[in-house]
Amino acid sequence: MTNRIKNKILYQLNFLKSIGYEYTSSININDLSNEQVDLPESLTALDSIVKNCYLCQLSKYRENVLFGYGNPSANIMLIGDEPSISEDETGEFYSGRSGSLLKQMIENVLNINVQDVYITNLVKCKTSHGVVNDEYANSCRAYLLKQIELVKPKLIVALGESSYSYLTNSDDIFSKVRGQVVNYNGLDIIPIYHPNFLLRNPTSKKEAYYDMLKIKSLMERM
Repeated sequence: MTNRIKNKILYQLNFLKSIGYEYTSSININDLSNEQVDLPESLTALDSIVKNCYLCQLSKYRENVLFGYGNPSANIMLIGDEPSISEDETGEFYSGRSGSLLKQMIENVLNINVQDVYITNLVKCKTSHGVVNDEYANSCRAYLLKQIELVKPKLIVALGESSYSYLTNSDDIFSKVRGQVVNYNGLDIIPIYHPNFLLRNPTSKKEAYYDMLKIKSLMERM
């Protein structure tokens, strides 16, 4: 199957979803085969497909596609909502104020290099208004699921409410689940504040610090 045909199939699935047809269910790590559209079995090949993806409107405005970065066999996988403006401009994760803060949280609290974890987003392109809706997320859904399948993380860190809600298909109150490990369809997910939230609400950095310490403790038991 050529990349052109794959993209046509994914575009059609997304169109059906947009008009109300339910062609997917919630994320299930135990049954990923039913969610995939013959995607490659390597992150490098998948990266190449994603960088040539034009399934949604975001492809018209992006500067760069942010696929993923870090250890392809990492125990910890961080999933945000979308690339930041700086990341879109540079094509590199951990750039800009929010990226710099996240890097500090990983290296100064977890005491590991950012290359030792794997990071990606629900959508691989920057949105125009900073809002990741279901249409955009569903366009990247198969890519994200394949990334999870290939990396096989032992713990997923959901960066922010949008990421957590989409990954778990949940309407839980974020403040009540933040910092707690939630097992959902075979995935251990811990939601924490997104760095952008911390930049706007610096008083929450103390809570974020304790969340990172909990992640560190979990890592030591892996």
